[in-house]
Amino acid sequence: MAQGAFGAERGLPVGLQRRCDDAGLALLLDIDLARFPIEHPLVTKQPALFALRRSTEREGPVDPRVSMPASGEARARLRAEGAIEALLPAIADRLIALLDAGAQGFRFFDADRIAPQFLTALVAQLRAHKPDVMTIARAAAGPQALANTGLDGVVSSFGVCDLRSPRLVEERQGSAAALIAEPSPGQLADAHIERSLTAAAALSDGLIVPLDVLVRYPDLANRAVGVIRQAAGFAGEMRRLNGAGSAVAAFLRADTGDVRNCGAAMLVLVNTTAKAQPAPAPADLLSAAGAAFEPLGDDAFVELQPGEVRMMTTDRAKPILLNPAANGAVAAAQTARLVIEDVSPIVEGGFPVKRVVGEAITVGATVFADGHEQLAVELLWRAADASEWTTVPMAELPNLRWQASFATTRMGRHEFVIEAWLDRFGGFTRDFRKKLDAGVATSVDHAEGRLLVEQARDRSKGSAKKELGKFATSLKRDDNPALLLSDELAAVMARADDRPHRLRSAVQPVDAERLTARFSSWYELFPRSQSTVPGQHGSFDDVIPRLPAIRDMGFDTLYFPPIHPIGTANRKGPNNTLTPAPGDPGSPYAIGAPEGGHDAIHPELGSLEDFLRLVDAARDHGMEIALDFAIQCSPDHPWLKEHPGWFAWRPDGSMKYAENPPKKYQDIVNVEFYAKDAVPGLWAALRDVVLLWIERGVKTFRVDNPHTKTLPFWEWMIGDVRARHPEAIFLAEAFTKPAMMYRLAKVGFSQSYTYFTWRDEKAELTDYITELTTTPPKEFYRPHFFVNTPDINPLFLQTSGRPGFRIRAVLAATLSGLFGVYSGFELCEAAPVPGKEEYLDSEKYEIRQRDWTAPGNIIADITMLNRLRRAYPALQTHLNTRFYAAHNDRIIYFAKPAPDGADMILVMVSLDPHNPQEADFEVPLWEFGLSDTASIAVEDLAEGHRFDWHGKTQHIRLDPDQPYRIWRIAPGETA
Repeated sequence: MAQGAFGAERGLPVGLQRRCDDAGLALLLDIDLARFPIEHPLVTKQPALFALRRSTEREGPVDPRVSMPASGEARARLRAEGAIEALLPAIADRLIALLDAGAQGFRFFDADRIAPQFLTALVAQLRAHKPDVMTIARAAAGPQALANTGLDGVVSSFGVCDLRSPRLVEERQGSAAALIAEPSPGQLADAHIERSLTAAAALSDGLIVPLDVLVRYPDLANRAVGVIRQAAGFAGEMRRLNGAGSAVAAFLRADTGDVRNCGAAMLVLVNTTAKAQPAPAPADLLSAAGAAFEPLGDDAFVELQPGEVRMMTTDRAKPILLNPAANGAVAAAQTARLVIEDVSPIVEGGFPVKRVVGEAITVGATVFADGHEQLAVELLWRAADASEWTTVPMAELPNLRWQASFATTRMGRHEFVIEAWLDRFGGFTRDFRKKLDAGVATSVDHAEGRLLVEQARDRSKGSAKKELGKFATSLKRDDNPALLLSDELAAVMARADDRPHRLRSAVQPVDAERLTARFSSWYELFPRSQSTVPGQHGSFDDVIPRLPAIRDMGFDTLYFPPIHPIGTANRKGPNNTLTPAPGDPGSPYAIGAPEGGHDAIHPELGSLEDFLRLVDAARDHGMEIALDFAIQCSPDHPWLKEHPGWFAWRPDGSMKYAENPPKKYQDIVNVEFYAKDAVPGLWAALRDVVLLWIERGVKTFRVDNPHTKTLPFWEWMIGDVRARHPEAIFLAEAFTKPAMMYRLAKVGFSQSYTYFTWRDEKAELTDYITELTTTPPKEFYRPHFFVNTPDINPLFLQTSGRPGFRIRAVLAATLSGLFGVYSGFELCEAAPVPGKEEYLDSEKYEIRQRDWTAPGNIIADITMLNRLRRAYPALQTHLNTRFYAAHNDRIIYFAKPAPDGADMILVMVSLDPHNPQEADFEVPLWEFGLSDTASIAVEDLAEGHRFDWHGKTQHIRLDPDQPYRIWRIAPGETA
């Protein structure tokens, strides 16, 4: 038990400090700051700040007229108002006295019962007295409760959870203090101690173990110290890379707070079982890593022994930087004898297939030739900046299909082809064996084989020619068929094969993007609405205090509408009126004023230095800034005077304002991409705007209405930018016909807004997701499920109340790896312009300041959903969605299997925000090879419960107050 700061012992035991110094140890004391002697003057002076234990020393009945004397100890209420002023000076003085007596630091117990401000002030005073003082703490609520208190270290949850729990990963988010593992007694039992010590060291920044462990297991303890030192350079973000039910748990530790910006990382594999287990496939892990890394050797993924903990470090892989002019396709030879068709994956028109780095690409094709000729087929792939191909033999499947796989290891453009040829010697040996087995082989057959060997000898050089010469001579003297069918001869003949009638498929490009292109959680806000002063225009500096709350909700991309100067000509007033009052801010989409255009910043938001400071602050919180790229101009935009040849003018010298009937945008005029001076001037200027903001730290762009601009521009511009900056991401805000939305994805957009906003019914949602996951768009179109936007206030949200917001949030967050929220959604804002899908008092035309703690908010739901999305790779893509039977059209039910198939996330959502709904549903036991009567363990991820399902058919009731369930199932686990 930790001692109180005011125990009877006023100093340190005699000689203790000297003994620690002799052993090379720092002396830290366990302190319970709340423990006070009952007789301490502060207890008498400040009774309201203490809880006292009272008892009577007399025997017999208690006389209620007589007060019981206090005994035991007093417990300080360190979260109470006034505790800092009343108690901090005495506590700080006492701890400073212990420091002066030789202590070098303290571990504080039950620190979550101490007000964060109290703990922060105490640590600051101790550090002011002794700059190198060491302070660590333990809190039952976890390390997050001690964030930003100035502690050097906090005790992690390693000792109270198993490796399936997402807490070990979550508690690193935003933690500035070192995380110190303290294994529990059960974890330190003899049978588990090696794995526990090593895993604790590998997954933390420090280790606390009892002295007897050091005495009984000195070698293991020394090894754990070495592991901690090895891991010291990787104290940043930690990610779980595979399903929680996997026998081998895989973690990635980065050397920065955001793995997307790291320079190196450490991969930790832990065999959680008492049996040898195969290592996870590298492709299953790297696709969830969030960054590209140099490949690890094959020996890194050999079988893990029982309880083994394996650590491997790797550097960040360099991205593929291209000369934009070098983007071309390699022409393939044509021949009539062989056919290569039905290649998959493929994107019509020669556009690239989209994957994230490390994601496995399974390539298939139908390959055949006339007659009974035997074929050989290979998959060839390479990075676009490489000259040599990597070859993978393709396996023959039924119905003339061939298949092989590869995985990218770097970010940027790749390509693959399939090569096939007539394998004449292989065909001969196949037929010769059949003849031998049937007893019909003749000397002519042997002569045909010998002739093939002689022809190969004659066209070969070097060692192959010499070896084939020996075989040819032996075959003349010996008619033994074993020599013709030997593996040795087959290997030499393969080397000498001239690949007759060789055919290559067309080159299929592949864009390997960073994980954020497929998995990210966006939060949209208007910086001008972030001031805490009512009615005052907000600035970039006002956004910075909002970052912790946005980060705590789990968002990693913070998106701003245009931040450029706003024109005054035809400026819009509140609710899109044409009569603004003086001081009305106007729409930020009316870009351009005397202060500048797309390369400038609206003066009321701040300076460029202010923006760069915000970008850095967001990065420190694990978030990226995304900007709106809106190709439109206010009539006040400098381009109208500087480059009139970039616009289409009417005969009377006027210009038509923008329209999207029935909507009118009187404050906006559009550029003309094919105006007399537009090519290449306008095109290059727009590209240079994007490059400029990339130089300023912005990697992601939401593009406004790209379907109203020319497609050739997008294909050229995005290709040019990504050739220089493969990390750039472009989101298409295109609510238009599916063909145009898909074409925008083909020409380069990484993500797209979708029809999800208007898909409210079970059949609509099921059909739409099925289309996106089973038809050609699955290879190139990534749906971004925004639940609302400043332009769209969906009818469902207008009429469904708080339950409807929770329903739409869980659908968006679990169906797609890309999930977006426009601020105000978490407060369930839904007041519409009557009869329209628009917000009343829209933030597009006025400043909207909010109470972010307003009652009825759904911040807890959003936080939980984003936590699960980060914890479980199964929720980081839409492509693995499987719909199952729930016998009620108002309840939708789907699954998200883990990449390695070890477990599965099940999501069930009522689509009725007003009434309870019930349904029988089927547990997909068959997906794990289980019978319909088997049992399976279930973890309720939203509520934290564990239980068992017995049998395939179950029943559910969903109420508006709790309209969804999220479960994880895995065979072999127990509730």
